[in-house]
Amino acid sequence: MRAGVGVTVVRELRRMTAARAAARPAPPPDERCDLCGGAVAADHRHLLQLERREILCSCESCFALRAGEPEFRPTGRRVLWLERFLLPDELWAGFRIPIGLAFLFRSSASGGIVAFYPSPAGATESELELARWDELSAANPVLETLETDAEGLIVNRLVEPPQAAIAPIDRCYALVGLVKSHWEGINGGSGLKHTIAGFFDDLREESAP
Repeated sequence: MRAGVGVTVVRELRRMTAARAAARPAPPPDERCDLCGGAVAADHRHLLQLERREILCSCESCFALRAGEPEFRPTGRRVLWLERFLLPDELWAGFRIPIGLAFLFRSSASGGIVAFYPSPAGATESELELARWDELSAANPVLETLETDAEGLIVNRLVEPPQAAIAPIDRCYALVGLVKSHWEGINGGSGLKHTIAGFFDDLREESAP
């Protein structure tokens, strides 16, 4: 190979390498602990601030130090897909949740059952009648194992058959964030349907055996 040709080839290879590097998406910014500001791993833990119902990213040190404080609660860890979940239409109507997508949980702050449903603006809160929840628990005894504040029941009645799962409360709020960030137009757009389907597919795959 002539020297001039060799230099040209090297330059071209460098140009292609630089172009590929520029085309790669930029790495996400480093996540930080919401309590101390330190760096956290990608699979870091979360704490729920009970009064504000705020999910906080936590490093291992802050999690160990503050998880037992009265104002915080560790988020749950289990994912349980409810294959034979019973929720008749008339019982769902009694909850007065205007859409077919919501998560419900026991709240120590309110002393009752709280439901959140997603919207383009974020999460909308609705307190439920305890008698209705007791009726739902009687039909589905697994709900008696729901950990207060830390876990939620996620219900998706936008598909047939409807879907339900018990999930960590941070995953419940993540669904609200997904809906808000993917909402398009008046009715959410076609992409939102696929986003929600993917979220529930992931829950099914992660479900404890």
